[in-house]
Amino acid sequence: AALKDALRSQVSAALKEGRVTPTELCQRCLALIKSTKFLNAYITVTEETALKQAEESEKRRKRGQPLGILDGIPIAVKDNFNTAGIETTCASNMLKGYISPYNATVVQKLLDQGAVLLGKTNLDEFAMGSGSTDGVFGPVRNPWSYSKQYKEKSVPKSHSEDEEYNWVITGGSSGGSAAAVSSFTCFAALGSDTGGSTRNPAAHCGVVGLKPTYGLISRHGLIPLVNSMDVPGILTRCVDDAAVLLGSLAGHDPKDSTTVQDDFKPFELPDLPDVSKLSIGIPKEYHAPGLSSEILALWSKAADLFKNAGAKVVEVSLPHTRYSIVCYHVLCTAEVASNMARFDGLEYGHRSDVKDSTESMYAATRREGFNDVVRGRILSGNYFLLKQNYEKYFVKAQKVRRLIANDFGKVFGSGVDILLTPTTLSDAVPYTEFIQEDNRTRSAQDDILTQAANMAGLPAINVPTALSERGLPVGLQFIGRSFQEKQLLTVAKWFEKQVQFPVIQLEEAERHDNGVFQHQKSASFS
Repeated sequence: AALKDALRSQVSAALKEGRVTPTELCQRCLALIKSTKFLNAYITVTEETALKQAEESEKRRKRGQPLGILDGIPIAVKDNFNTAGIETTCASNMLKGYISPYNATVVQKLLDQGAVLLGKTNLDEFAMGSGSTDGVFGPVRNPWSYSKQYKEKSVPKSHSEDEEYNWVITGGSSGGSAAAVSSFTCFAALGSDTGGSTRNPAAHCGVVGLKPTYGLISRHGLIPLVNSMDVPGILTRCVDDAAVLLGSLAGHDPKDSTTVQDDFKPFELPDLPDVSKLSIGIPKEYHAPGLSSEILALWSKAADLFKNAGAKVVEVSLPHTRYSIVCYHVLCTAEVASNMARFDGLEYGHRSDVKDSTESMYAATRREGFNDVVRGRILSGNYFLLKQNYEKYFVKAQKVRRLIANDFGKVFGSGVDILLTPTTLSDAVPYTEFIQEDNRTRSAQDDILTQAANMAGLPAINVPTALSERGLPVGLQFIGRSFQEKQLLTVAKWFEKQVQFPVIQLEEAERHDNGVFQHQKSASFS
């Protein structure tokens, strides 16, 4: 009850007071999805189901019996979470047409809270990538490519070139979810985060992206990429909303043995957070090669903000960070090779018409079903897992992973509360520039600042910070201690209030704005 009382919001209050109904809210979001179809953020739009769910929510609200803060709130889900009766494709030919018989735990929890599921969002195939450009349904376009802020700063040679080639990527692999939240087509979305796949697109799309502590939220029903690092991610327009979603999703799940046994108590964030007693660590290793001068300057300004608020700001060292991206690549591909073995054409998903033998059917199915990126990672992973290579690569990488986790442990043990780092090396790059390099090279560059938190299992959050000289979003990352999400989100909320990140000026969204969608930072449900 205290949590509900503390949540004052435009949308929840509007629903509660009857100024807008869940059906009207759902219809507006669906209209916006249609008018922003060119973003390619959604793979499947569940219009009929969403309207039915909104109708049920409306009945509950009329009876004065809403299921919770999320009742009637439109949300979207990345298309690598299983959804009963709705196609789950992982943006791959391998799973085109696959309909799961059950809901992922996180999806079920949202539905149990009365959330309205608008659809499934686009991604890199099987979440392997950092641009949301490698899925079978085509690349996702960053909504900021069509914002007034970006258009005013970019100087195309011609109008047609502007429209066709000047758009920038969303980041990935949860680019569809980030674009959906950024373009106001939903109020929150689920992503997944294995090496930064929620925080990276959040930074590029100017939204909040939370990767919780490993084991805090159930992975049951999330189609696995790297079991030991995968975490369901949360994408919202403000930190308070991320806290609300975390409260709805966190806690033990008997279907996922890696979830914590303790009960999770939802928390409210203070209105006026105090950071004066905190120690903020600045890891020197995160001044990585390729870090843009703009982001370096913002990182420095952010540290000064904390200093001026009375916090202790100290430079710290995470010495094994320089090995982390190589270590991550070995462990990631090894687990990918194991996880992708289930897609053999026998039980579900695509099956080739080749019938010469079982072996030839296996091979043809996987050749037809997977793209080059997935096949390449399977190949690499199987190489690292060969008997003669296992000790040399996989076991050594596991040992280095332990050293990386120990680095974080030592820093937090020294009295540091939160680490402040960049999320990405630069703002979003144009699609035409992004595809000049292969997926592996791009992923290695784009995951460099984010994947260490996954290997250590720590919570981390991207907070949109400012617009670059090109008028595109730039975010900074906060990394916290294990299971200290309340402290992490409190610091993130304080920082969010200080920076006052500007709202995207998107013509398509403004056309559908009639009071409820007051596009301020708090155009949210909490």
